[in-house]
Amino acid sequence: MNILTFSEARHLVSRTGLGVEWESVKNLEGLTREKAVEIVLNPAPAPVRPAPALTPWHKLEPMRDDSAQGRKDAWSIAQNEGKRLQGWWIEQMLLTSSPFIERMTLFWHNYFPSSIQKTLQPSLLHKQNLMLRQHALGNFRHLLKAVARDPAMLVYLDGYENVKGRPNENFARELLELFTVGTSEYGQADVKAVAKVFTGWGISPGQSEFAYSAGQHDPSPVTILGRTRAFSGDEVIDLLIEHPRTAERLVERVWQNFVSGKRPDKATVQSWAAQFRRADFDIKALLRVVFNSPQFWDATNRGSLVKSPVELLVGTVRMANYPRESTGEMVNLCRLMGQQLFDPPNVRGWLGGENWISTQTLLVRASYLSKVSRGNLNRRVDTGLRLPPKDQQEMVNWMLAVPPVNKLPEIPGSRRLANALMLDPAFQVS
Repeated sequence: MNILTFSEARHLVSRTGLGVEWESVKNLEGLTREKAVEIVLNPAPAPVRPAPALTPWHKLEPMRDDSAQGRKDAWSIAQNEGKRLQGWWIEQMLLTSSPFIERMTLFWHNYFPSSIQKTLQPSLLHKQNLMLRQHALGNFRHLLKAVARDPAMLVYLDGYENVKGRPNENFARELLELFTVGTSEYGQADVKAVAKVFTGWGISPGQSEFAYSAGQHDPSPVTILGRTRAFSGDEVIDLLIEHPRTAERLVERVWQNFVSGKRPDKATVQSWAAQFRRADFDIKALLRVVFNSPQFWDATNRGSLVKSPVELLVGTVRMANYPRESTGEMVNLCRLMGQQLFDPPNVRGWLGGENWISTQTLLVRASYLSKVSRGNLNRRVDTGLRLPPKDQQEMVNWMLAVPPVNKLPEIPGSRRLANALMLDPAFQVS
């Protein structure tokens, strides 16, 4: 039986939570890997904070086409409410009792990105966030069909402008290229055909719900990936889901987010994808395979993932109860570090990995960690730090995924040591 050591329990918490919280690690230590993974995959439900005040779709959308001043006003409202929405999610991540759900919601937010800058609709992005967390550990087929009907996605990829006689190919192209089979498996004719199938998919006037308009739909037969018929939108999604490359490409993204920044070998991808398909695309079943795999537990894969800005900011606060910045300041820090929630750079989302690190972002990271950990180390001041380890080695094992790069301080003291470890390059990886 594989009984988890402290280090192994820490690794599981680090990869599936938001911050290596001491209690979470100790709760998993001593369990079998299989039991610990099941605990992670079946989190207790956690309440979602009420939405901030956001202008509804039917009031904000007409302003975009009203006049130059109307568009300017719509943009201003969207920016202000967008920051409010970003703060809402950060606060949710800071306070939740189920951090794995937040982490998976963030994963899908990057897999199916939509942005404030393009949509100018924070209220729709909030609804999308609730949809993604609802399906976060559900079925990928159901999730993709929900994404295709999601009002924020319909605006982001211009699906609501895709009508008979004037097809818009944006959603069709990203559905094929990014969400399912990938560029090597389709041609431009497939893009045109898929776009035709999704004509008439839009948003109901005066509301913010999906609506299908039969009058705006082109029902003529098309050929998609070599199959010809009059497809429905759901039938196209089923066709793309069943294609072997769809499961393989999702496995590759899961690997990059939870296992290693290095490319997975082909045999592993094919094996995990086959198990995913046999489980009828159950997301939890795929993650069970991943978290129980030798590759996930391989010691060489520890410390191989650069912490995202959200993981660094939120995780540090949750890890040791450091005094946190105001929500507005954390929103700004996310921006400076390159990860604005609800505002990924483009339809491919954040690239992650070593792309999180640049000269500028590294300075911001170091400044933040220095600020939240420094204090006056020569005085006994109650800063609210929660540092449960009893000795130096236990502290190192808890705070870092790999051995420290810098020399540890010679003067004893848990606060001084915590400060040194947080400023060590090893703290930047999980």
